[in-house]
Amino acid sequence: MASDGTRKQFWKRSNSKVPGSLLKAAPKVPTTPVKAKRVSTFQEFESNTSDAWDAGEDDDELLAMAAESLNSAVVMETAHRVLRNHSQRGPPPAREAAEPEQTPEPSPEPPVVPSGDLRLVKSVSESHASSPPEELRKLSWSGVPKPVRAVTWKLLSGYLPANVDRRPATLQRKQKEYFAFIDHYYDSRNDEVHQDTYRQIHIDIPRMSPEALVLQPKVTEIFERILFIWAIRHPASGYVQGMNDLVIPFFVVFLCEHTDDEDVDTADVSRVPEDVLRNVEADTYWCLSRLLDGIQDNYTFAQPGIQMKVKMLEELVRRIDEQVHRHLDQHEVRYLQFAFRWMNNLLMREVPLRCTIRLWDTYQSEPEGFAHFHLYVCAAFLVRWRKEILEEKDFQELLLFLQNLPTAHWGDEDISLLLAEAYRLKFAFADAPNHYKK
Repeated sequence: MASDGTRKQFWKRSNSKVPGSLLKAAPKVPTTPVKAKRVSTFQEFESNTSDAWDAGEDDDELLAMAAESLNSAVVMETAHRVLRNHSQRGPPPAREAAEPEQTPEPSPEPPVVPSGDLRLVKSVSESHASSPPEELRKLSWSGVPKPVRAVTWKLLSGYLPANVDRRPATLQRKQKEYFAFIDHYYDSRNDEVHQDTYRQIHIDIPRMSPEALVLQPKVTEIFERILFIWAIRHPASGYVQGMNDLVIPFFVVFLCEHTDDEDVDTADVSRVPEDVLRNVEADTYWCLSRLLDGIQDNYTFAQPGIQMKVKMLEELVRRIDEQVHRHLDQHEVRYLQFAFRWMNNLLMREVPLRCTIRLWDTYQSEPEGFAHFHLYVCAAFLVRWRKEILEEKDFQELLLFLQNLPTAHWGDEDISLLLAEAYRLKFAFADAPNHYKK
């Protein structure tokens, strides 16, 4: 057995910030209060554009729970229980799975209408709390029922207050604020300084899917306004290709509140009242802003957030399935060649829209779901195709397969199993990386 001194020397050498590496806690230095300075013209501009993003390292919070040593048997048993629960289509509150000491769900048999759905509806409609209750996040992890999905997403994103009495006034104020931006900025889209941004947005929108929805003139105009206003008000990044895809889930979910069409992908937006469309547009803008604020380094110059996450994905896959990793390496397939799009578009180009919406139920329930949990989903997604990957013996065929994965017929069950596996990976590697090291 290695001595304590040897262990300390080992951890001193293992200081890279990657999934599966334990971060050594650094002593916190007390912050000295700084004397307030007179606000400069640039500072006023920065405040007005809401672009004061704080710099931070994505992987710090990713491994924040790694300070506690866990027993490997507990890790594996808990993870396998999550997978069994998902495969049996029972109600699987994944957050509770990480805490085995808690009382299990009282009703083992899944009822016709899942009890979680009923509790979620009640939590959404009757809450008078000042902040979103943790119970709402737990209930939403396994999927949100369609009738309350729109309001649940607004609550989980932090756009809508948890207190029912404050919601109408907040919505009215934020919607009024958004259309004030339209009046102030949108006419400048043809100015020389902004015309390149607007032209790129105008080119990218027709490439989005579902085409039957996006190519409707009203929808195209709405998406152009949302993306242009966001770009103008966030000059640190501006508009970057990939942002356009992230508008669709919010718009579709919020539109579902006001249409009876079963398939909203083909809904006729011209039949939706004008005032309703205005509200959907404003709500979509603010929720998109909340999402992008959490992954802003994905879209700043050179997209450093995506570059870092792709490297983290490569290291994670090397640890969980070395055979797949070695196979890709032997055929000179680089992770950046297929995983860049996975990070840039949050897998929206890889799975159907209905699956993306189900995926986002969980992302918004997870702390830093879009920024951190998405990494584990991508790892689980890649390993899900290990058999097909190992059968391919050619660089071109491998890359074509990874860029066109057969997910057209996927549904909620496939996404639930993917999320369960991602949760198992997160639980094992973020909480106890030592157990999987060779």
